[in-house]
Amino acid sequence: MDHLAYHAQMRQLFTEAVTGPENRLDLARAALLIASEAYPGLDILRYVAKLEVMAAAVRPTVTTTDDPTLKIESLNAYLFEERGFRGNAEDYYDPRNSFLNDVVDRRLGIPITLSIIYMEVGRRVGMPLQGVGMPGHFIMKYADPGGDIYIDSFNKGRMLSRQACEELIQQLYGESVPFQETFLAPVSKKQILARMLMNLKAIYVHTKDYLKALSVVERLLIIQPDVEQEVKDRAALRNLIRMLN
Repeated sequence: MDHLAYHAQMRQLFTEAVTGPENRLDLARAALLIASEAYPGLDILRYVAKLEVMAAAVRPTVTTTDDPTLKIESLNAYLFEERGFRGNAEDYYDPRNSFLNDVVDRRLGIPITLSIIYMEVGRRVGMPLQGVGMPGHFIMKYADPGGDIYIDSFNKGRMLSRQACEELIQQLYGESVPFQETFLAPVSKKQILARMLMNLKAIYVHTKDYLKALSVVERLLIIQPDVEQEVKDRAALRNLIRMLN
């Protein structure tokens, strides 16, 4: 299969993955389809299988307790101590941090991709985890009747109270950004994928890789076809590419 045909096939598979109902969206597979345009021939099933292997390894310890704190501690010990996953603070804007296959292989990522791995392993062992799209720092929520627990995958699964989340926002932005309850609202899988793509778009625009930026915007518009800013950015990027060529 030539490059153009492969690209078209991956784009079609991504479209099919993200345009169905939310409850049928396979987050890991869709994230790997994002990576497939950067890695032609990427074996998506192989990486999904790696998540299954991780879940199988941690299941015996997670399922022996009903205490959510102990479940989180068990998953933290496995992912961050035994497997060595960590946040890539040294090279945060490396695009590889946004490609799930790279994060699995290198054990390095940014908050959102580490959270996807955490949530996908957790989902397979029955942990009720949701993504939380805080400004500037993606975290997770363990939804528990006894009280929600927030988890920071970038910092080895550190458990956060609501107040700690407020303090984190202040550290990131200063007191000029008042804390809002919406900051802790769970986000959909489509919103998670869109945020991943927004991160990649920002990296590619910054490095003036406008072709890759355009590819990202096109996929953002598959997820969110009515976002006016992305429609404008698609036109602007197309114009830039024409001018440069």
